[in-house]
Amino acid sequence: MTMGMDAWLSVACVFAVLAALMLTRIASDAILMAAMTFLIATQVLTPGEALAGFANTGVMTIAALYVVAAALKETGAINWVATQLLGQPGTLRRAYWRVLLPVSFLSAFLNNTTVVAMFIPAIQDWSKRLKLSPSKLLLPLSYVAILGGTCTLIGTSTNLVVDGLLQSQWNRSLGMFELTAIGLPLLLVGGAFLLLFADRLLPKREGVAEQLDQVREYGVEVMVDSGGPLVGKRIADAGLRHLQYGYLADIQRGHDLLTAVPPETRLEAGDILVFIGAPACARELRQIRGLTPANGSVDKLAVATHRRCLVEAVIGPDFAGINQSVRDSRFRSRFQAVILSISRGGRRLSGKLGDVRLQIGDTLLLETGEAFVAQYRYRKDFLLVSALNDSTPPNFHKAPLAIAILCLMVGVNTLGLVSILEAALGAAGAMLATGCLTMGKARRYLDLSVLIVIASSFALGIAMTKTGAAEQIAVWLVGGVVSPVVGLALVYGLTVFFTEVITNNAAAVLMFPIAISVSQQLGVDLMPFVIAVTIAASASFITPLGYQTNLMVLGPGGYRITDYLRLGLPLSLLTAVTTLSLVPLIWPFHP
Repeated sequence: MTMGMDAWLSVACVFAVLAALMLTRIASDAILMAAMTFLIATQVLTPGEALAGFANTGVMTIAALYVVAAALKETGAINWVATQLLGQPGTLRRAYWRVLLPVSFLSAFLNNTTVVAMFIPAIQDWSKRLKLSPSKLLLPLSYVAILGGTCTLIGTSTNLVVDGLLQSQWNRSLGMFELTAIGLPLLLVGGAFLLLFADRLLPKREGVAEQLDQVREYGVEVMVDSGGPLVGKRIADAGLRHLQYGYLADIQRGHDLLTAVPPETRLEAGDILVFIGAPACARELRQIRGLTPANGSVDKLAVATHRRCLVEAVIGPDFAGINQSVRDSRFRSRFQAVILSISRGGRRLSGKLGDVRLQIGDTLLLETGEAFVAQYRYRKDFLLVSALNDSTPPNFHKAPLAIAILCLMVGVNTLGLVSILEAALGAAGAMLATGCLTMGKARRYLDLSVLIVIASSFALGIAMTKTGAAEQIAVWLVGGVVSPVVGLALVYGLTVFFTEVITNNAAAVLMFPIAISVSQQLGVDLMPFVIAVTIAASASFITPLGYQTNLMVLGPGGYRITDYLRLGLPLSLLTAVTTLSLVPLIWPFHP
């Protein structure tokens, strides 16, 4: 068959979206909305067809579940469960059990991002008390949350997206525990792999929590005034040898760096002195005549300790200053925050912070005002690991009620009394009506950028189906293949590739019509291919960018890209083999 102009426009639009998501820093929701607009403008889709995703049951269910998860977090229910189940293990092997069991259970019923966000600070504190390296635990935390999310319909947004596509296009739906048949074996196999090999394959590194002791140890730079009284004086005579709150580390003299300088070294005009010390060191240096701030560092640090707000933030993919230096990004004026330290790959970056080029996954230790946390917690500029001064206590007495509402939601859907959308909307309404969550906080917890990406990406899938492009791609993909198992493997592998380079939900939406067309080309039932896309779109273990929880643990665990490959690649292959072996047995090609 040959493709018409509309089909070629659809394929071109898909490739343009993939290129933009992989190669640019444009926000993903803006890219998908632009693609949807293009399809409408070129009349490939009618406005009603292009906007169908915004009325999809899966998208609305995800929105309702954001509210349910927010209530469980605000009432402290998740934190309470985490505290009760983590306990005090004596060995690393027991520590793995304590992490894997509760996380896999919670992630089966709650948003993975919420679960991982709650467990990161708990595991950091726990690791410090037990003298265990957090790098041994945080990446397994992310991986097991992903595996646990495959066990139920509400375990991850990807499952709900595929279910919404099934309902809208094929009038079929997935049951609450239908995916458990494949999700549970994946969890058992993946969990066993992590228990046996995570300790061997992951390095022992310091993360952000281990660097917090260094947060209050600042690098203060001052310059010897050319017309001041210190020129020509020895360091000891200038009163710089025995400061109360800091010590002289280096002297930058022209292009030379003098380290471990002896006390008899004489100062020259224009010398830049680098002091390491506590915040009070900056004020102490101000009292010494003949020293002036170098690059304004002293002024930046002259903040009363009781007014200081310390925040850990991981740079997210939508941060506007990626690949720019701190100075060029105008970080201080843009965010009203001063960077105290930058950690990359588990190492604190030295040198002038103003010259450091910011990258995705960099962990920043910030000095800022209290409004910063409230302003940026729900935006994508940063993935906040933890706000060190978060003073809002959870409403613990509402926690049992929130857990009861969650159980009721799962129960009524499992019994077939109501659909998953009705159950989720009812649970969200109950959380608000009972005071487990306020309306203002519910609005802030709704991740509109994710919802827009999912809803607008539906337009691409509809265009691929309507124009016949998906059918043609299926013909090219299958080629001379006659074995459904090989076709299933091709669909699974292509979905995994898309998941690692773009968002998991967009990968599912793009691959859904292709998977359906492949099943039709091979003359077999569509369900094995639907399940393969569902699992593959969640199985992101190879890169930190494929799944948000992988990026969240990058800084706190002090990880590098090679760590994800070392542990994630064999786990990804193991997941693929397990899925491709079991799916045809559970969902036969010829029912």
